[in-house]
Amino acid sequence: MTDIAVLRRILDENRVIASVGLSANWYRPSFFAAKYLQEHGYRVIPVNPRYEEILGERCYASLSEIAEPVDVVQLFQRADKVQPFVDEAIRMDAKVVWMQLGIVNQQAAERAREAGLEVIMDRCMKIEHGRLFGGLNFVGVNTKVISSKRTKVISN
Repeated sequence: MTDIAVLRRILDENRVIASVGLSANWYRPSFFAAKYLQEHGYRVIPVNPRYEEILGERCYASLSEIAEPVDVVQLFQRADKVQPFVDEAIRMDAKVVWMQLGIVNQQAAERAREAGLEVIMDRCMKIEHGRLFGGLNFVGVNTKVISSKRTKVISN
């Protein structure tokens, strides 16, 4: 389990994210998360060979094509496919490998940690940012429409 203070520090200190598997389709979770992160001051660099541009950013076919420093390599990939991306994150001197919800690969995580990278698994950057920095209302969660308070029953 990752400590809340660690998540808060990672999200606060690391502002450039290479998002592997980012989709240009607005209804995909990767697109929604990237748009949220952009709107909260992060630079999101798309990595997906299918597209030339996503959310106003040039899209790269691979991590190795990115010429600028990257803080976080965010993975929207199946767990059995993440190892090559983790290896590339190590080569490019990223600070963090972040595997999205449902993605857990202990072997890849251990390799990244041995190389000095921090690893987050099975968590969503958008959800964690909203939870830790107060942005959950972005999707209507904090609108007071949903409440644990019981409504008054008025009898006639």
